[in-house]
Amino acid sequence: MSDNAAGGKHRHVRETQSRVHLLSKFHRLILNLAAAAAILAPMSAQAASDHPVSDITRDVINFFGFGGDQTNNPTDPQPIDRPAPELTPREIAPAPMADLAAPPRLPDAVAAAPSVETPLHRLFCVEYARMRSGLEVFGDARHWWDRAKNLYARVSHPVEEAVMVFSGSKRLKRGHVAVVTEIVSPRQILVDQANWQNRGEIDHATPVLDVSAANDWSQVRVWDMRSGTFGSHVYAISGFIAKGLTTASRD
Repeated sequence: MSDNAAGGKHRHVRETQSRVHLLSKFHRLILNLAAAAAILAPMSAQAASDHPVSDITRDVINFFGFGGDQTNNPTDPQPIDRPAPELTPREIAPAPMADLAAPPRLPDAVAAAPSVETPLHRLFCVEYARMRSGLEVFGDARHWWDRAKNLYARVSHPVEEAVMVFSGSKRLKRGHVAVVTEIVSPRQILVDQANWQNRGEIDHATPVLDVSAANDWSQVRVWDMRSGTFGSHVYAISGFIAKGLTTASRD
């Protein structure tokens, strides 16, 4: 058999199958219409005087939602009658008048509660302070005070967002740095710091207490997270490095 003959045979088979499929769909449609007509026939016979039997076709079409008269379509949901709520008048209370004679009252300062954060990787105090403050000072924490000279303002008193520099000592061989986040009182501040507990953690809102005799923030005690009180060790402070300030009191 040639290729043209084979192709023609295949087209003939596909066309025959398509016609059979269409006839099958038409046959199912006729059966559905007949079933619907059988359902509606008693209804039409009962109302023959004002609904002729010749209108069965229209009833079938309306039943499936395709007719022009859809006001009584049995597939439509029926409305639910609900009584309208009764509206009663009510009075609107007048707003209280402010006491203009009373002086303005400032909100009380509330210190944040200390908390510990575990970062994704171990952090050292210098890299955390550098990241938080934006100071470009490098090396061990005990060198920050000297290396910040002529770069940033070095002050003796706490300033928010400044870096507090712990002097090197036997207990803190490399020193320590922390970022001041809040000044609670002339003797107490809050700091955020990293690796104070030597676990690479971040301590938030850690209270620091000035215990110097002259209240010059040269000696401090730091809050101990485990005991919930200030630690017994006294640490020497070199001062505070502030970014953006133009005055310095310890140069």
